Amino acid sequence: MRTGILGDVSDSLTLELRPVSSSPVSASLPAQPYGRPPLRTVQVLGGAAGVGNSAHVRSLTTGLAARGVRVTVCAPVEAEGEYDFTGAGAQFEPDAVGALRAACAGADVVHAHGVRAGLRAALALRGRRVPLVVSWHGDGPAAAGALGRLSRMLERHVARAAAVVLGSSSDQVDLARLRGARDARLAPVAVPAAGTDADPGKARAELGAVERPLLIAVGSLVPHRGYSVLLDAAREWRTLEPVPLLVIAGEGPLRAGLSRRIEAEELPVRLLGRRRDAAQLLAAADVAVLPSRREERALLAQEALRVGVPLVATAVGGVRELVGEGAVLVPPGDAGALASAVAGLLADPDRRAGLAAAGRAQAATWPSEDDTVAQVLSVYDELTERGRR
Repeated sequence: MRTGILGDVSDSLTLELRPVSSSPVSASLPAQPYGRPPLRTVQVLGGAAGVGNSAHVRSLTTGLAARGVRVTVCAPVEAEGEYDFTGAGAQFEPDAVGALRAACAGADVVHAHGVRAGLRAALALRGRRVPLVVSWHGDGPAAAGALGRLSRMLERHVARAAAVVLGSSSDQVDLARLRGARDARLAPVAVPAAGTDADPGKARAELGAVERPLLIAVGSLVPHRGYSVLLDAAREWRTLEPVPLLVIAGEGPLRAGLSRRIEAEELPVRLLGRRRDAAQLLAAADVAVLPSRREERALLAQEALRVGVPLVATAVGGVRELVGEGAVLVPPGDAGALASAVAGLLADPDRRAGLAAAGRAQAATWPSEDDTVAQVLSVYDELTERGRR
């Protein structure tokens, strides 16, 4: 089965990952401490679960199952087909209300990923003394008006229902506390690194960028990704020699409007749609671009820094904390600053090389998948010990 990352709850594209394969947990689980039965946990993904959340749950499931934890994943059926949670060692249940409530009834800890999943889990646990952990990944941009008020109300409900909220960035931890979380902790999300063994030259030839710079952005075509600003910057890149080609891997509701604008303004931009080989395309690029209005632990940024592709990103959310000195940061919504930063990198090979090295060094400081599993398991143990007192 294929697994992938890249995106939040609204994402539809994939930066494909291939984690180490694992077989389902056997009936003879590792011995538990003090003769206790195996810990039972339910991992909950919302009906609109993003690629990043799903890949994280797949990784977490693999690690927990290997440590003798009995894992049930409640998620959309299509997520099981995409990420093969059963192959990672879990029992899979569809995210229907009845199935979720039944699964939660037999759990020692329920762990929801995202605010929407947290709400579903809190409702399923109503009347039961089962601790709820919510990973606060950032479900999307802050809305205005009535929608914004509803979103904040739901966030407050989930934050207060959770025994522990795990934030993927310091901003998310602060937000959870602001919404009333009793216990909010920083827990950066580690996901499997994408395979990038493909020939970069072949990828560039396919895209038509053999003798011109290649720029890449990856993310669903939705408003908060900032693609209108990115096209403004692309208009300025037409004056460069040679003119760089910008490719955008992703799908979404803005595709038709972006396509019309690219054609009308004759912009050097190609919309690739959803690509299963986005990781290989990224590795072949000269510069990666992240123009979002809001991001937390941006998965494009993680992959760019890991493979040593210079990154220009907006200084929003958890991006600055994530990339450190490993990327060029610009203000969100500033097309001029974005265009200038990219043009400056294209004109300076030494700076690109230095930024690539800094990115790899920064990536080496991030927690591993094992670190992430160990931290989550320590939270589970703490909550179950608390419940035994």
